[in-house]
Amino acid sequence: MRQAIADRIAVALDEATAADEKWAPKLRALKADDDLTVSARDWTDVTSDTAGVRKAAEAFLDTIKGPPKESTGEANAQWWKSLSQEERADYVSMNPASVGALNGLPADVRDEANRVVFAEQRGATQHQLDTLLRNEPARFRPHVSGRAGARVQTEEWEKWNKEREILQGRVDGMDTIQERFDATGKDGLPEAYLLGFDSEGKGGDGRVILANGNPDTADHTAIYVPGTGTKLSDIDGDLARSEVLWRQSDALGNGDSVSTVTWFDYDAPRSAKPGEKGDILPEAMFDEQAAEGGPILRGFLDGSSAAHIEASGNPGHTTAIGHSYGSTVIGDAAKSGGWPEGPLPVDDVLVAGSPGMQADRAADLGIRQGHMWAMAGDGNDGFVREGGRWLAGLGDKWTIPTDPAFGSNVLQSDSADHSGFWNENSLSLSQQAFVVTGQYERTEVE
Repeated sequence: MRQAIADRIAVALDEATAADEKWAPKLRALKADDDLTVSARDWTDVTSDTAGVRKAAEAFLDTIKGPPKESTGEANAQWWKSLSQEERADYVSMNPASVGALNGLPADVRDEANRVVFAEQRGATQHQLDTLLRNEPARFRPHVSGRAGARVQTEEWEKWNKEREILQGRVDGMDTIQERFDATGKDGLPEAYLLGFDSEGKGGDGRVILANGNPDTADHTAIYVPGTGTKLSDIDGDLARSEVLWRQSDALGNGDSVSTVTWFDYDAPRSAKPGEKGDILPEAMFDEQAAEGGPILRGFLDGSSAAHIEASGNPGHTTAIGHSYGSTVIGDAAKSGGWPEGPLPVDDVLVAGSPGMQADRAADLGIRQGHMWAMAGDGNDGFVREGGRWLAGLGDKWTIPTDPAFGSNVLQSDSADHSGFWNENSLSLSQQAFVVTGQYERTEVE
C-alpha cells in the first residue's frame, strides 16, 4: 500500500516538473521496510510520512482543484467527475481521510480511501495498546494503614486499565471489520465497501459505515441505523444484522441485486452513569444525539442517491431502516434542512422498536402514504416504545410509529424482545426483506 502511494506521487511529479533532489528523502520515507512485512509501527508512520510528501509537493497538489465548499452529495459527485484519472489517484493518495468521508463519491473510491485510513488507525491503535501493556503500573497498594492485609487498587492502575479497555475495544472492533473483509465470497457474501471509518469518533465510541455489496449499482439498497449503545467495540452485532438482512433480501429478491449498509456515523446514546449527563437516566431519554446525527444521516442519504444516479442513471430503490433510537435519528434527518423543502431521498422508511420519530404523523416527515413501515416486539420492546412515548417524549403528542394515528403500515412481527427483529428465518426478517426489495404485496400487515 505504501509503495503504491509512493509510485503515484513519483509519476505525478515526473509529469509536473523536472526531478529535484529535494524530493528524494521525502519519497523514500513512503517505502515499506525491505522485509515487506507491514507492522503496526509501519502504519503509524504512514500519516507522518505522507504529510512530509504533501508539504514538499504543495505546489503540485495545489494545481488539483479541491472539493466544493458547498459539500453536498451532488456537488461532490460533479467535482469528482471533473477530475482526470491521474488527478483522482493523486488526490486519494494524499487525502484518503477527506476522500473517504465525501458523500456523493463512488463507493469503490470511498472504500479504497477508507481502507488506507482503517489500516493506519488499526496500526496506530495496536501500537498504543502494545506500549500501554508494557507499562502496567502496580495494581495494589502494598499496605493500607489501619486495614491489615487489605489490598486496594491504585488509582494509577484503575486509570491504566480503563485506557486498556478502550484501546482493546477499538482493536476488537477493527478486527471484526477485517473479518468481514476476509469473508467476501464465502457462502455468496458480496464484497464489502467501507464508506466511512473513524476509530475514535467525536465521543470516543468510533464511527463505521460498511456496505454489503455496491450501493451505487444495486437495484435495492437498505441503510440500517442502529440505536442506543452502539460502539465500535461491539459493532459485530450490528454488522451481523446487516449481513443477515442482505442474505434474506437476496434470497427473496427475485434476482434483483441488493446492498445493505450499516450506518453508524453518529454518537449513539449511552446508559448514563451517576454524575454524567442525565444522572441515572440513559441518554436515549433525550433527543440530543438524534438531533446531531440527523443532518449527518441526511448528507449520507443525499450522497448515496447522487452516487447511484452517476453510476446507474437512476437513484435505485432505497429503504432507511431504524432500530430503536436509530428511528429517532431518521426522524431528525427528515426534518434537518429537508422537509418541507424536500423529503428524504428514500422510497421507504421502516422502523423496529421505535420510541418515537419527533413527529406525530409520517406525513409530517415527508414520507409518502403507504411507504412508512413499523414493527413491534414483545417483552422489553414494549418498555422501550412506551418509555419513548411517555417519559422521553420522542414522538410529538405522545405518538409513536406503531400507533394507528401515525400512518404506518404496522407489520406483523415474531420478535420476542427488543433485539429479535433480525433473527434468522424469522417472520420479522422476511417482512423487512419484502419491503427492502419492493415486494409490498408479500408483507403481512396487522
